[in-house]
Amino acid sequence: MTEVLEGSRVPVTVLTGFLGSGKTTLLNRILTENHGKRIAVIENEFGEVGVDQELVIGADEEVFEMNNGCICCTVRGDLIRILGNLMKRRDRFDYIMIETTGMADPGPVAQTFFMDDEMRDKMQLDSVTTLVDAKHVSQHFDDSPEVTEQIAFADVILLNKVDLVEEGEVDKLEARIRSMNAAAKIYRTKDAVLELDKVLDVGGFNLDRALDIDPKFMEPEYPFEWAGVYELEAGKYEFAFEEGPDPAMKAAILPISNADSVELDLARDRTVLLFSGEEHPVEAGKSIVPSQKVYELDLGGGKSSFGVEISEAGAYALFTEHYPEEFEAELRGNGTPLSPVLEREYAPDHEHDDEVTSVGITTPGDLDVQKFNAWLGDVLQNLGQDIFRMKGVLSLAGEDTRFVFQGVHMLFDGRPDRPWREGEERTNSLIFIGRNLNREELNKGFEACLAEK
Repeated sequence: MTEVLEGSRVPVTVLTGFLGSGKTTLLNRILTENHGKRIAVIENEFGEVGVDQELVIGADEEVFEMNNGCICCTVRGDLIRILGNLMKRRDRFDYIMIETTGMADPGPVAQTFFMDDEMRDKMQLDSVTTLVDAKHVSQHFDDSPEVTEQIAFADVILLNKVDLVEEGEVDKLEARIRSMNAAAKIYRTKDAVLELDKVLDVGGFNLDRALDIDPKFMEPEYPFEWAGVYELEAGKYEFAFEEGPDPAMKAAILPISNADSVELDLARDRTVLLFSGEEHPVEAGKSIVPSQKVYELDLGGGKSSFGVEISEAGAYALFTEHYPEEFEAELRGNGTPLSPVLEREYAPDHEHDDEVTSVGITTPGDLDVQKFNAWLGDVLQNLGQDIFRMKGVLSLAGEDTRFVFQGVHMLFDGRPDRPWREGEERTNSLIFIGRNLNREELNKGFEACLAEK
């Protein structure tokens, strides 16, 4: 185990797993074993009344409970706040563990540590550890997509309750899990019994220790489902709604430089952060203006409208928490519905399928940096929503050091690593974990990036 030095970044473990997989059992063990480690726990229970804390055996470690909903829907604001308060007591713990509800997608939790500068400086996401119920998980593959996403995002998988299943069935289950996520380390456990150093401080999200290709990162679950870009003249407009499924909806409108997809993507990333901040309630009949704010529009459960005041002609990106079609929502000018010049839909939280596979690529040789950047940019642009995680070690032409990278959907992080050793073959090894991945196309595209000899 690597000792945690005073002043260093705190390792954070995200503990996830479907309902009944054994998370509370593992948490009890971690909190009560005489392991000499000081661990702060952030617990998340789905529903307004938390019950898991009553099940967690009393321990010296403090347990912080988030009980205002599924962590992957409300994570950023509350999680950033709680972690900020926790770091004020930095001298009382060496590790942080975040337990998510069984219905949570761990992706947004992990992304939080890469989107907030202060958190990135003080903490490092160490790993996502997923518990899998060996006896019952097969029943959930088809009807609970959260199960496959939790597996796809994992650095460490505990295949738990193996004592309740025949060994041959466990072998088949492990093979299926391996096909979904070939990069994760899988341990078979009974009652979630496992050496603690296989869960804490494993370096699954540490770029410097990604040399043997351990998974890295994950796609954000966007807090909005739709965005449209409009070319608007200065003046007053109307944002009108019919009756829909919710009595309120969050929305944001931002000025952007041009009405193109690049600017929309930049606005998307800014808006993710905005949605984690303070909400500004607006009653029906009132107006909103383009700004760095997220408005909570009070729809009142029926027909309603809001003014939109544009002070300067230009391109504007409108982001909505739900699809406009669900409310027959329209942006109108002088009573006439306006059509966006560009629109984009984002995968809504918890609506996924389980077509999850791993595609590994191992190719000797050096990469043409420009070709690789262009290819990877195209992959992220067109397949980003379907790529949960990716990681790799690359050999770049003209560089004496290895290049390691990891990413989740459109998020990408890479940097030079150690020098290539004398006599070591310069080889590229990378893996994609995601939905509906085309192995042949990915291999073909990557091979086209190799530098000519």
